[in-house]
Amino acid sequence: MESSVKAAGKPTMAGQIEVQLRHDILHGILAPGAKLNLDKLRSSMDVGLSPLREAVTRLVAEGLIEAEAQRGYTVTPISVANLNEVCALRLELEPYALRKSIENGGLDWETAVMGALYRLNKTDRIPGDPVSLANWEVANNAFHLTLVERCDMPLLIKMYKSLVSMNDRYRHIYLKAVAVQRDVIDEHTAIAQAAVERRANDAAALLARHIERSTNNLRLLISADLPENPQ
Repeated sequence: MESSVKAAGKPTMAGQIEVQLRHDILHGILAPGAKLNLDKLRSSMDVGLSPLREAVTRLVAEGLIEAEAQRGYTVTPISVANLNEVCALRLELEPYALRKSIENGGLDWETAVMGALYRLNKTDRIPGDPVSLANWEVANNAFHLTLVERCDMPLLIKMYKSLVSMNDRYRHIYLKAVAVQRDVIDEHTAIAQAAVERRANDAAALLARHIERSTNNLRLLISADLPENPQ
């Protein structure tokens, strides 16, 4: 999701700052609800205020930072209600995007889907091992993006990536200290097989069930940690 890239392919300064801030937010280094002091951030990151503001503005648009008049910037808080909203939007958008990919994608797309599945299934996810967890996250996101990217709808893909970032933040924060909740190899395999076999209804239903199961696991953890949050 490193969108801030010049035509020549070299990230701009704002793009580099955006990548770092996104990483720190998604992994809980910048805690949910934390106030962001731009002067302190500028000093600690040794960057200029202008590119920092540009990066923060992009993350506001992405939903990871909130801006409030006269009160500055805050890392978007986490809550069960927010997770539920992210899940609801994913359930609307992702199965639709997958259906469109099945319509539009050819042999190259089928090959890409099965290749991404193979890489994901061959990537270990070891609780307590941050390197393996990070590698699995990359492979997992690549697989899911490959499934839907041939919807050929840039705005939809932009919204999809934003929702995935918000969902990933919950997973990074809450699953880094606990065991992997379930083995999803069979789920991913079933989705991929239905997709490349052009069984659009089955593929969309399997993807929706996969999203719901993942969200339910996170919801249980968050509800235990934030019992006062509205459901």
